[in-house]
Amino acid sequence: MNLISQHFDKNNLHHAYLIEGAREEIVPEILKFVEILGIDIVGNPDFYHMSLDSFKVDDARNLKSISLEKGFSSNKKIFLISVNNFLLEAQNTLLKVFEEPIENTHFFLITPNTDILQKTFISRFYLIKSQDTLQDEIKKAQNFIKMSKRERIDFLKELLIKEDESTEINLNSVYLRAFKFLNALESVLYHRGTLCKNTGEPCGNYFEQIFKVRKFISQPGSSVKTLMESIALSVPNF
Repeated sequence: MNLISQHFDKNNLHHAYLIEGAREEIVPEILKFVEILGIDIVGNPDFYHMSLDSFKVDDARNLKSISLEKGFSSNKKIFLISVNNFLLEAQNTLLKVFEEPIENTHFFLITPNTDILQKTFISRFYLIKSQDTLQDEIKKAQNFIKMSKRERIDFLKELLIKEDESTEINLNSVYLRAFKFLNALESVLYHRGTLCKNTGEPCGNYFEQIFKVRKFISQPGSSVKTLMESIALSVPNF
């Protein structure tokens, strides 16, 4: 514990925190911190805990409406929200909510990858980045760049297998695995010395392709499989 909670000052709590990482690791830590604040997390109408796959515009409107309601007690009003994907329209809907703090109202928003969020949205928060070293993904990425294109396609097929199609959260763990692998792959390629001599920036269209895939992979209607296969074809063998 304390990796995340070290950012929290109970005597000077920020109105909105954006935390990048895995919900199963971060949510329990925040729940413990909320209890330290003396706030009940069970049966308390001023404590809201939402765990969603995709945060849509209707969810944003509901959250906006609830956050503006007067609390039931004189204590703080806490919103703990964990989502895999935060749609663009939902971000825009909530800009004002996070821009203009409401007295005694605090938000903790957890998402696996903050890179896909708008900069204007992120700027409204106290941002806490994950310290995950992605060691397992790094090893996979190191092996990936040595594979043939056919082997890469087979590898990605295995990586993206849906664990349980009847469970929405497990279904969208596909997105999480894809994001983690892309981050690791980008890191491996970067550290192989694939930098342009003139600019010092990463060379090759494959870096641009990784950026595009990471941006579009969580958009409605996108095919994770097709997008990830484009990475298998665009990254050269090493």
